[in-house]
Amino acid sequence: MRIYREKDYEAMSRRAAQIIAAEIAHNPACLLGLATGSTPEGAYRYLVDWYKQGLLSFKDVRSVNLDEYVGLAPDHDQSYRYFMQSNLFDHVDIDPANTRVPDGLTRDAKAFCDEYDAFIRAQGYVDLQLLGIGRNGHIGFNEPGGCFVKETHVVDLAESTIDANARFFASRDDVPKQAISMGMGAIMGAKKVLLCASGEEKADAICGSVLGAISPSCPASILQLHPDVIVVVDEAAFSKLAAAGFQA
Repeated sequence: MRIYREKDYEAMSRRAAQIIAAEIAHNPACLLGLATGSTPEGAYRYLVDWYKQGLLSFKDVRSVNLDEYVGLAPDHDQSYRYFMQSNLFDHVDIDPANTRVPDGLTRDAKAFCDEYDAFIRAQGYVDLQLLGIGRNGHIGFNEPGGCFVKETHVVDLAESTIDANARFFASRDDVPKQAISMGMGAIMGAKKVLLCASGEEKADAICGSVLGAISPSCPASILQLHPDVIVVVDEAAFSKLAAAGFQA
């Protein structure tokens, strides 16, 4: 596990974007596992800027997203498909047919989840998986629980996750209570994992993920078992690791 300690959110975002851009340069037809939320927004801005400058092309890149809210249509302004279109896909030369985001309106969730996993396996798994992390240590929408769930699945969102996401909706009651999430099998099958975090509110989760026991009570702790993980954090998110004497 390699950890990059950056000054602030902007520096964290640039570092993350550089790692993603390097993967694309190395393998122009790579399969990227992508994330949503406020954490990767800055990295996506850098990638769009570099594309517009002619420094980067997504022409042959393929992507699969971690998750989607159950019940939200792709054109809903809080759906993760809408987020990806608005923050990345609409601004670069990626082929829309090469992008996959879970279908929040599927009528057969089990069949959809099985197909999603089958697709990822058929590609030889993701080349680079981008992850954010929740305050409770969740990655994707793999919430703390009694076990690590291997397969893509429908998950009941934790109250803390609903609270954290309420700022994006008109009210807390409008936040979906379920999501489709890529499971730990697909995440751990990725050839490389890039975990990003910013802000003091993520410091406990980062510390637990890096130094804590490997436990489904902190889902991201399973990344300690992955052979190629890069963690990029700002000073605030690193603060609890620093207090524990960890050097980066």
